[in-house]
Amino acid sequence: MRLVPRPFVGIFFGLFSVFTLFGTSMTIVGAALPRILGDFGWGYASAGAVIAAGAAAYFLASLASGKVIRRLGPKAAIILGVSLCVLGLAFFASSPAFLLNFALNAIIGAGQGLIEPVVSWSTLKMDEEGAGRPMNLMHGAFAIGAVAGPVALGLVMGGGLSWTLLFRAIALLLGICGLVLALLPFSRLDGPAEPKEAAEGTGERGKKENKRGRGAAYWLGFICLLLYVGAETGISNWIAEYFVRIFGAEPSYASLAVSLFWAGLLAGRFATPLVYRGTRSERLFVAFAILLVAATGALCALGFVARPGFPLWAPSTLTFASGFGCSIIYPTTISLVGGACREYQSEAVSFAISGGGLGLFAFPFLMSAIAQAFGIRVGFASYALIAILTAVSCAALARTIDRARG
Repeated sequence: MRLVPRPFVGIFFGLFSVFTLFGTSMTIVGAALPRILGDFGWGYASAGAVIAAGAAAYFLASLASGKVIRRLGPKAAIILGVSLCVLGLAFFASSPAFLLNFALNAIIGAGQGLIEPVVSWSTLKMDEEGAGRPMNLMHGAFAIGAVAGPVALGLVMGGGLSWTLLFRAIALLLGICGLVLALLPFSRLDGPAEPKEAAEGTGERGKKENKRGRGAAYWLGFICLLLYVGAETGISNWIAEYFVRIFGAEPSYASLAVSLFWAGLLAGRFATPLVYRGTRSERLFVAFAILLVAATGALCALGFVARPGFPLWAPSTLTFASGFGCSIIYPTTISLVGGACREYQSEAVSFAISGGGLGLFAFPFLMSAIAQAFGIRVGFASYALIAILTAVSCAALARTIDRARG
């Protein structure tokens, strides 16, 4: 069975290109933060406010995107999102003015909040089996962009060029992708792709289970992504500092730890759809969530027993495993929620994604406060706790879907 049905191949690769650049745009501001602080003379509060503006706009746009998709259609909605990103990225950091960059990053966040739900909803429509393989593959594009952005920034600065050029380059490439998207036949997505399991549970009891399952899946999807994004951002944002402070790693090696996390996530998103041929993706979903808990918990435990000279291969392996455990949670949550809530699929998918947007906004503040008050060991322990809560919510969503299927 093809990962992507032939009629959708062009649309899939068009969206894949946009989502790769989307991943780059989501990480490039953080990667450029040291230069932004130095060149613009901003304090941490100003930089944090600019980043928070993007996260807040992302949350609001993703929350509204379901209705936008219904009213405008997926093509117009994603072109609007791409246009907002192009506008923001073309001018972001062109001036040190705080208010200007605050507004521009909010525009970028709003565009990102429209792009992701459209990409996820469209990918759901391409999934004829309902096993979530196209979704995992699509979200692998985000990981490619997340890895490529900081690497490209390093190359640009290493070549003696201005770091702001990368923002303009991403804007240009996104603009080209927007023109390509305008030519693609999105009308082929109008007919929903019903998975084989959709015919199950058609008895009276099955219908009641399906109705209850849809309502529970709608809310559990939001909770899953809220907690998952908290765990993902917590680990990826703090792992380098954790390696330096706790394991005595050199800063150059510690930055590699961030790449190891994203490499694990990238490996899982590409390997899973190629290797796994089953149709009960919710079971694999729970297994990966358990791996996330085990790897993050072990990293936390190592932090309390590590001494100077501690071998770095152990935390490095666990960092990769944490990324691998994270890999399919986000895309599978979207697939399960979209499959359960077909009558209002765009709203359900958008609502779930807005949970991730809220996590992206809220958890950095919470976890920074914990680390500041109690130290990075306790701060990282809080990430392990969030990982446990993520696994519990994943198990609840999987059980809801399993019961609804009968």
